[in-house]
Amino acid sequence: MGRTYAYVIGDKLYLNLTNRCPNRCVFCIRESEQGVGYDLWLDEEPTAEEVLAAAGDVSAYREVVFCGYGEPLLRWEVVKEVARELKARYHAKIRINTNGLAEAVLQRKILPELEGLVDTISISLNAADAEEYERLCQPALGQEAFYHMLQFTRDSKIYIPRVVLSVVQIPGFDPEPARKIAEELGVEFRIRPYQNG
Repeated sequence: MGRTYAYVIGDKLYLNLTNRCPNRCVFCIRESEQGVGYDLWLDEEPTAEEVLAAAGDVSAYREVVFCGYGEPLLRWEVVKEVARELKARYHAKIRINTNGLAEAVLQRKILPELEGLVDTISISLNAADAEEYERLCQPALGQEAFYHMLQFTRDSKIYIPRVVLSVVQIPGFDPEPARKIAEELGVEFRIRPYQNG
């Protein structure tokens, strides 16, 4: 109970490192009864060794994704250690799903530490301006969070080969202004389905 550190969806293995998050998004899957079919609430945060043990042999998976019920980069040291081991042992493709705010919260640069370890970073844009971002994502950092996230996206392009900005297709949300931001930043854009459980 409370120790689901690795879980499978389709042909991908997901790693759950923390439940801490600086946002409280109105559409967050954490708020849904159904979740993703796993109990991802953690009694305590796992060590890198515990995550590696839970992951096991990842060679059968198309991708290993750092994504749980919190912001994985708040535990960037564990991300770095686990990613390095999975690359060395299995040549795993590594993706991080992030809100792009860990550097602002921790007040330190993380991206340079991830160079060569992460193949894809998917950053939750979720809005086309700071006001909408604050309304939808309810960040602890206020409207400044939106600008921190955009800067994190720019910086990600320096260190990580594939950068994706994503939005959740909630009812009444027009993704086109957000798509324009992704185009201006020169990164990929993805619309994620809304799961209202």
